Amino acid sequence: MYEISKKIIVIDHDAFSRNLILDCLQSEGYDTISAENGMMGLELIKQYLPDLVICDLVMPDMDGYTVLSNLREDSLTAIIPFIFLTAINTKESLRKAMELGADDYLTKPVTTNELLRAIAIRLQKQALFRYWYTTNSHQLAPAELLTKSVNSQSIFPIIPNLKNVFDYIEANYQEGITSSDVAEAVGYSSAYLTHQVAKQTGKPINAWIVKRRMVAALALLKNTHQTIEEIAAKLGYQNTCHFSRQFRQHHGLSPTHWRKKHQLTSSSTNTRLQFIKNENNPPLAKPVPVVSTTGTSFK
Repeated sequence: MYEISKKIIVIDHDAFSRNLILDCLQSEGYDTISAENGMMGLELIKQYLPDLVICDLVMPDMDGYTVLSNLREDSLTAIIPFIFLTAINTKESLRKAMELGADDYLTKPVTTNELLRAIAIRLQKQALFRYWYTTNSHQLAPAELLTKSVNSQSIFPIIPNLKNVFDYIEANYQEGITSSDVAEAVGYSSAYLTHQVAKQTGKPINAWIVKRRMVAALALLKNTHQTIEEIAAKLGYQNTCHFSRQFRQHHGLSPTHWRKKHQLTSSSTNTRLQFIKNENNPPLAKPVPVVSTTGTSFK
């Protein structure tokens, strides 16, 4: 049981089914709110911002798909865990629910244990994400000082409802993460989050992960003596060839050639700066001995 009672909204047009679910949740100590249709349920969700929503699929006025779509498009309700509990048991309905961002899909009849377990899993994942976000949203992953110095705001677009997505990438891009890891961390289905990120930014999640790695790679290649293999491993790549291929696609050169070119440029710049410094500060003239009748002195 949770120390603080979690608020759950149950949306189901069938009164008998709705009351059974409410009794089950209340006996476990959950704070419950009920709605008899999708439109009422959507209004209650936006008013109370519950910890979790349980929703039927087929309902008058507004079906469960529409309720879910509305929630996922609003930044205030986008990450609320959402469980479908429905009599519809087809692959098509399940797939559509997952694509829209449902967290689970249970079919009636369902046992009390199955329902409570599904709720507990979603609340636990949500709690873990909130803990991670609280402790890491203003921190970068442990890494070289050089890669920390990169301003992530210059890499990722500023989109409020995707901030947690980009924060997670920033903190974990060196860990070999994938779009599925990001989706699980922020509480969405992978298909839904991939669609939303691509729709709002023009690029899928994996493209943003790769872009962040490529920016970090430039600093490591230019400012350290680490090998290409070491840099690839540091950035989360298990295969150096994969890293090199992506680097060439982004920067037009292999990592080795890019490093040689920019190290030469840096060396040439330092040489010119030293030459200018020497011109502006000529060496002091050697003292010239002058012989006089009183002795030798220097001028």
